[in-house]
Amino acid sequence: MEAFVAALTVFVLAIFIGFEVINKVPPLLHTPLMSGSNAISGITIIGAMLSVATPSPYSTALGFIAIVFATINVVGGFLVTHRMLHMFKKKD
Repeated sequence: MEAFVAALTVFVLAIFIGFEVINKVPPLLHTPLMSGSNAISGITIIGAMLSVATPSPYSTALGFIAIVFATINVVGGFLVTHRMLHMFKKKD
C-alpha cells in the first residue's frame, strides 16, 4: 500500500508540474515542443508494448490504452508539424 501511495503522489505531482510548465510556454513555441514530444511519445509506445506483453491483464489493458494515446499524440504532432512546415513553404 505504501508503494501505491508513493506512486500516486508522484503521478499527481507530475500532473501539476506538467500543467504549470505547459501553461507558461508562449504560443509560438507550442509547435516545436509538439515535435519534441513525438520522440517522447515514441519511447512511451515502446514501453507500452513491453507492458502489453506481460501476462497480467491489468498491465495489458493499461499498456493498450497507453499505446492508443501515445499513437494519437505522435500522429497529431506530425500533422501539426507538417502543417507548420507547409506554411513556410515558398509559393509558386
